[in-house]
Amino acid sequence: MQFTDTHTHLYDEAFKEDADAAIQRAIDAGVTKMIFPDIDALTREEMFRLSGRYPENIFPALGLHPTSVGKNWEEEFEKMLEFKSRKIFAIGETGIDLYWSKEFAEQQKNALEKHFQLAHEMDLPLIIHSREATQAIFDVMDICRHMTTRGVFHAFSGSIETFKRLQGYGNWYVGIGGVLTYKKASIAETIKDIPLERIILETDSPYLTPSPYRGKRNESCYIPIIANKIAEIKGCTIGEVAEITTNNAAELFRI
Repeated sequence: MQFTDTHTHLYDEAFKEDADAAIQRAIDAGVTKMIFPDIDALTREEMFRLSGRYPENIFPALGLHPTSVGKNWEEEFEKMLEFKSRKIFAIGETGIDLYWSKEFAEQQKNALEKHFQLAHEMDLPLIIHSREATQAIFDVMDICRHMTTRGVFHAFSGSIETFKRLQGYGNWYVGIGGVLTYKKASIAETIKDIPLERIILETDSPYLTPSPYRGKRNESCYIPIIANKIAEIKGCTIGEVAEITTNNAAELFRI
């Protein structure tokens, strides 16, 4: 079986001492392809450096994380565009995060719209981060309806109604990760009604570690745990989950 981790930050400081070993553990676990979402200028060089060593396995994106959007976000966005000529496979991670602070909510909306424009221009999928901001993101998507868009709502934890609404905006998937394995996680109920054909797998490592490793650093090699949980919920085999979600990721990111 082969898997794709569509959202992993193996270039994060948490992997400073063993990034190569973590990548190899993922490959050994069947996770042969990994998408690296961008965060900001502090980690971008390292992201491209590490992904450049594994061109058959790692596929970088370009974006400005919503929690990195502040007063000078336009300057940060321009710095990001200096990497536009690199080989990239998605725009993001972008979006709106109103959990930590609402101070730059308007700037986050403006930045998200800019990311939509860039994705449309480059014919690339978007990686959307949404935290306590579903309606705000849909507001931006309404503004961008005239653009050709596709992408993923990363770490999806919304309702089935939110999922159905998302389908009206183009070719959109939901990223399902370790939260699915947590006790009382609402996504475990919602996912029953989400077709496998609309699901892609992710870890968001080093965050959101699945059970039974919760509390420890997350890694891409844990993707089979998430796939197995989906299979359990949907009453299918892990092989079916692997095949369908891997094909979904290949179609979305063209990898």
